[in-house]
Amino acid sequence: DLIRKLAQQKFGNTQGDYQKPENVVLTLQAIYYEIGFIVSAALGLLFILLLPLVGLCFCMCRCCDNCGGEMHQRQKKNADCQRSCFATFLFVASLIIRQVVGVLCAYAANQHLTNQVRGAKKLVNSNFKDLKIFLNDTPAQIDYLVSQYNTTKNKALSDLNNVGPLLGSRVQDQLAKEVRPALDAALTMAGAIRETKEALENVSVSVEVLQEGTERLHANLTDVKMHLSNTLSDSACTAAQAASTCNIIRNSLNQLNINANFSGLPGVSSQLAKVNDVLRIDLSSLVQKGYAAFNDTPDLVVNQTRNILSDIKSVLESIGSNITNFTKTLPVQKILADLMVYLTQSEAYVQDYFPVVEQYDFYRWLGCLILCCMLVLILVFYYLGLLCGTCGYDKHASPTTRGCISNTGGNFLMAGVGFSFLFSWVLMSVVVLTFVTGGNVEKLVCEPFEDKTLFKVLDTPYLLNKHWKNYLSGILFKNPNINLTFEKVYSDCKENKGIYTSLHLEHLFNINEFLNISMYTEDVALKIEHIQINLSKIILLDEIGKENLLNFSSSGIEGINFAAYLTEINKSVTKVDLLSFANDLEARADQLPKGALENALKGHANNIRMIHNQQVVPLEQAMSTLNQSIRLLKRTSSELTVKVKNVISAVNAAQHLINNNASLVIVQETKKYMDTIVGYFEQYVEWVKESISMEVAACKPIANVIDTAVDIFLCSYVTDSL
Repeated sequence: DLIRKLAQQKFGNTQGDYQKPENVVLTLQAIYYEIGFIVSAALGLLFILLLPLVGLCFCMCRCCDNCGGEMHQRQKKNADCQRSCFATFLFVASLIIRQVVGVLCAYAANQHLTNQVRGAKKLVNSNFKDLKIFLNDTPAQIDYLVSQYNTTKNKALSDLNNVGPLLGSRVQDQLAKEVRPALDAALTMAGAIRETKEALENVSVSVEVLQEGTERLHANLTDVKMHLSNTLSDSACTAAQAASTCNIIRNSLNQLNINANFSGLPGVSSQLAKVNDVLRIDLSSLVQKGYAAFNDTPDLVVNQTRNILSDIKSVLESIGSNITNFTKTLPVQKILADLMVYLTQSEAYVQDYFPVVEQYDFYRWLGCLILCCMLVLILVFYYLGLLCGTCGYDKHASPTTRGCISNTGGNFLMAGVGFSFLFSWVLMSVVVLTFVTGGNVEKLVCEPFEDKTLFKVLDTPYLLNKHWKNYLSGILFKNPNINLTFEKVYSDCKENKGIYTSLHLEHLFNINEFLNISMYTEDVALKIEHIQINLSKIILLDEIGKENLLNFSSSGIEGINFAAYLTEINKSVTKVDLLSFANDLEARADQLPKGALENALKGHANNIRMIHNQQVVPLEQAMSTLNQSIRLLKRTSSELTVKVKNVISAVNAAQHLINNNASLVIVQETKKYMDTIVGYFEQYVEWVKESISMEVAACKPIANVIDTAVDIFLCSYVTDSL
């Protein structure tokens, strides 16, 4: 915020501008912010100024035989202790302060910076490679998006080629909700007519069989009764043992008689004749023709839309050509070509100057190495002085009579002091310069870059250009009112979004206008809306079939006396079960004495069984058939006229739907069909928009270049080394 305010504040050339209250406040805030660096720099400058003066004074003092220049030494009681403390302090101070912290750190930083400068070439080449890939891939990505229109077009063409199954079947399915039940009812009625004919034939045959069979059975039973009566008239029945049994048998002979009388049942020949007349017309075949005509709805749709579909296909081809031509008019290719030329020139420039940078870095490295060697030289003088002084020390020798080793140690110490006075101010100058520069770069560039406040400073309105509110949009679009900021562009590129979204290129060429779906689908929609489908040729059931149904309803089966039939059918064939009668007769014969009477009665029992098996059983089967047929006819005839009218009404309603109301269904289904085809283009457009916004020309390489220049090279390589 302080930097932004300082940059925005206009300091004039007059003294009055600096004395304005707001300028004074900003100046004080800047001083407060830089107070640490100012104090450190002041102390460093003080050191740089005073150290040579102190050294000069020390030399002059020595030349005047003072400050140890006098070859005289006063002996004190604590001289040895004092000498040891000084030597120890000098050793420790030189070891920790100068060698470990100073020399090693300085040499490591010097070498680290050189290594990073040499490694920067590989990093820069990688960034240039990414930028080239970015520029080279963008046209291919755009071409790919355009080419995918063919996928959409082919899908739309596939649906157009399948208009019968898609549109025709949909129309058919909607109409089938009424048409199929009506046709099913008509087909069911056709089956009922056939079943009615079969039932009437069965009734006619069964009645004839029953009438003939009951007459023959009646005659046979009468004959059996006569023969039994003759047998029971035999003298053997007068015996005491047989009289009772014979009387019982004689009294049961009246049971041998028929029970059901079919001779009085009315015939069904007239009804059968009318039904046969109805069946001369194959109603099932007529209904099947209706089914076939209705099932041909998809083919009718195909035939009636063939010309319109050809026009729609032509429109789709023209849309593809328009998209391709429009992409060629976009300035993307020119912009990318210009950027590629600029990038190639920049890469060549960087490659040409890398040897120069490395050469100057070598000079810098050599200079820093010399400074480090100066520190090492001072340390060597100090340590040699301490070593020689300690080894050659003689407490009985005076300064004028000291040995060579002791004297050399003193010379080394004084040489170390002299070099310290001569070169320390140079070292301090380097330290002050690098500390103030590196510290301010870290605080004013690196840390703000890390938390993106640096971009906020650059995005300050009217900062970089006093006439532009937004500098970046002013540079790119010549329109500073567009809200395009460095921070947003960097953040979007960091997230690898497309450059179209990151740079708000819609202000340069609006992709939404290019991808306006109505622009491409309006013609398609109009063509589809003009589809006219006429289904009036579909005849579900013609008048002959309807008349046939009415004739069936008036065939007279409702007038059959079903009660008379059911009354006789529900009776048994004979009054008594002949098998039971025969078994009972045989059992009573066994009660008689052995003889001719017993054998005769058993013969009659066998004769009765034979009559049952040969005559009664077939009659019972005929009665069962008659029962089934009569009940079927009764069900069919129940409200037959109403049923037929309902079938005809359902067919007429379905036919009316096809002839008059099918247009509404066709419009609805055509709308759905159109929405499906248009939906393909909408999906394509949305996919293109999403791809252009997020994937095409993803600008992560641009963010990488900024990170390389600021975060890695300036901050990590240079500033951290300082």
